[in-house]
Amino acid sequence: MKRILSSLLLAVAAVSMANNAVAETPEEKGLAIAKEAKARNTGWGDSQADMTMILRDKGGNEAERIVKVKSLEVKGDGDKGLSVFEQPRDVEGTAFLTYSHIHGNDDQWLYLPALKRVKRISSSNKSGPWMGSEFAYEDLSSFEVEKYEYKFLREDELNGGKMYVVEMVPTYNNSGYSKTIAWIDQEHYRVHRIEFFDQKNDKLKELNMSEFKQYLDKYWRAHRQEMENVQTGKSTTIIWKGYEFNVGLSEDDFNKSSLKRAR
Repeated sequence: MKRILSSLLLAVAAVSMANNAVAETPEEKGLAIAKEAKARNTGWGDSQADMTMILRDKGGNEAERIVKVKSLEVKGDGDKGLSVFEQPRDVEGTAFLTYSHIHGNDDQWLYLPALKRVKRISSSNKSGPWMGSEFAYEDLSSFEVEKYEYKFLREDELNGGKMYVVEMVPTYNNSGYSKTIAWIDQEHYRVHRIEFFDQKNDKLKELNMSEFKQYLDKYWRAHRQEMENVQTGKSTTIIWKGYEFNVGLSEDDFNKSSLKRAR
C-alpha cells in the first residue's frame, strides 16, 4: 500500500510540475519578473539627489555637468521628475520636467534660460539626445510595466550574481528602440545592465549600473551609471550622491509654470 501511495504522489507531483512548466510561457515569466521589479520599487514617495554627468566623446574628451534632481511618486500614474542644471555656467538654470504615464505618451518640457521660454518636447523627438548626453529623452521616464511586451530569454551571471535576462519591446509610440534587453538580479530584482537596439534591430547603446546602495531598508539605487553608444564611441557617466527620501515634495514642486523658478 505504501508503495502504491508513494507512486501516486510522485505521479501527481510530476503532473503538477508539467502543468506549471506549460502554464508559464517565456512571455508570462518575463512579465512576472517586470512586475516584481516594479513592486519592489514602489512606495518611496519622493526624493532628491545630486547628479554629476560626464559627457565623453569618441576621442576621450570630457565635459562635466552638475544637476539637482527631484522625483515624485504619483499614485495611479507614472512618476514626475525635475532636473535643474547648476554647472557649468552655459547651462546653469536649464530645467527639465517630465510627467511619466502608465498609458500613452509621456509629457516633457525643457526650460532654456538663454531664450527665457519653456519648450515642450514632442513625442516624435523622445529618441533625441538629452542635453548632449547618450541618454535619450525617453530614457528619463520612469519604468512602467504596461508600456512594454516581455519575453524571458535565459538566466545568466553578471557582477558575481545570478540574473534574469528579459527582452522588453516598447508598445508606446515614437520609441527610438526596437527592443531593450535587461539583466535583472534574482535576489533584489535590480537592473544591472540594459542593451538598447535601434529600429534596424542593431545594438545601439549599453547601460551598466553599479555601486548600489539601499535606502529606507528597502529601495535600491545605483550610484553609478555608464551609458555607452557602441555605434559612435561616445559615452556618458552619471554619478549620484546625496540621496534623500520623504523630503516633503508635492505636486506644486513639479508644475511646468514654475520651471523658470526651479533653481
